[in-house]
Amino acid sequence: MSDTDIIRCDACPVLCRIRDGKAGACDRYANQGGELIRLDPLVVTQRIEVVDGELVPFLNQADNWDGSIVAGEPAFVTGIGSGTTYPDYKPAPFIVSSEHEGLDTVTVVTEGIFSYCGVKVKIDTDRHLGPEQAAVRVDGEPIGHVTTAEYGSQMLSLGGVRHFVGGSKREGTVTCSALLALCDREAVEMTIDDGAVVTVQAGRPPVVDGEREERMRVGCGSATIGIFAQQWHGHADEVIVVDDHITGVLSEHQAGRFLGMEPAGIRVRGRKSTPGRYFQSAEPGSGWGGTEITDPLAIIDRIDAKKATPGTRVLMVSTTGEDAAYFELDGDLKMIEQPIPAPLQLTVDRIGENCEPALCTVLFMAGAGGSLRAGVTENPVLLTHSVHRLITRVTCGGAPAYVWPGGGITIMADVTRMPAGAFGYVPTPALVAPIEFTMPRWAFTELGGHTGSIQTLEQVLEAHPDIRRDIADASNPWPLDRIGDG
Repeated sequence: MSDTDIIRCDACPVLCRIRDGKAGACDRYANQGGELIRLDPLVVTQRIEVVDGELVPFLNQADNWDGSIVAGEPAFVTGIGSGTTYPDYKPAPFIVSSEHEGLDTVTVVTEGIFSYCGVKVKIDTDRHLGPEQAAVRVDGEPIGHVTTAEYGSQMLSLGGVRHFVGGSKREGTVTCSALLALCDREAVEMTIDDGAVVTVQAGRPPVVDGEREERMRVGCGSATIGIFAQQWHGHADEVIVVDDHITGVLSEHQAGRFLGMEPAGIRVRGRKSTPGRYFQSAEPGSGWGGTEITDPLAIIDRIDAKKATPGTRVLMVSTTGEDAAYFELDGDLKMIEQPIPAPLQLTVDRIGENCEPALCTVLFMAGAGGSLRAGVTENPVLLTHSVHRLITRVTCGGAPAYVWPGGGITIMADVTRMPAGAFGYVPTPALVAPIEFTMPRWAFTELGGHTGSIQTLEQVLEAHPDIRRDIADASNPWPLDRIGDG
């Protein structure tokens, strides 16, 4: 095969030389008869009402939608499959004009190549995953670290330019592969140094050391006391809610005092904070309430004979209700386990009822750099100003993107709200993600946009008969609604 049969792909800095009939390293572009083509179709979403799983017919069309554009219904060209002009020395692949609610709009559509990107992962669990700042590894390579524990969730920060390019070549490759899988809603098994093995999949329950999580805690030990104190009153003389963070003791707690309860004389381990609230009652672990204990009596420091009395009824329960035990003090003030009385079992079940399902949340986070913005305008800072003034809306595959305050255009988007197959990669390594900038046409002109490259929506649809047509996620705001109201 001669060199004339080889074309150079300029879609990213790798600049693959592709022979006829072959694809580039990213599997996104190929040489077809000497022409560079995009292998994945351009994705257009359309707002079509769905009620009880059935498509609502529009304009006398049948509700057995065949995937074609429904006449008269809003359509939005996403960055998925659009290609890229990176580094953006020329206008973005698609600059699309359309009219929405009487307003002329322009949407600049591209696939961004992001080395400066990562994912933030929220894992709903009471189990201890690992110490803060501990490395998170995939296939032995560090891809991120553990950050803070929030209310019933553990956060991970994964990716970022230092993992992509700051370590070994294998670290960058593994990081890119793991983040691509997470963003495409696939399951990824991770090992945390001095911690757990966790399987994360966006929108699915986490699996921690082989155990599938079911419940996200109703609150800390103190909050649980506050929620259920009145329901326990009269059925127990003491309730201890075991928690890795704040263990609650009902009779000492303000909620117990409000109900006229006297301290039961059962002192738990830990550092007392305010009445009925104890820190560091046990070490973190995968036992009761995210602690290391499996025997709840291990949390008892002592029983005060001056305050405790035989027959005292004690309920011990975790913050998810998954662990519970009931005890009564005998004549020697020893805690003797008994079956949980029905009224107390009802409250234990109600704790579980008030726990939301444990899930993994994956947020894609990236910074839109200068060259990407140059695909929109010759003066990129004006686009930044327009975004922060809420004149220009940023979306990812049509899904809403949160824009961080401060300099630049740093975005976060929930991957479960984006269409399937929204992400790709280039072997530099970097992730490829769709990004769209939508604004009034007057704003596009004022910021020095590439007005000579504008195509109408109708022109784009006509020129790309092989587009993939998706029904827009009904939970997402329509990208063109209320544009420029900021």
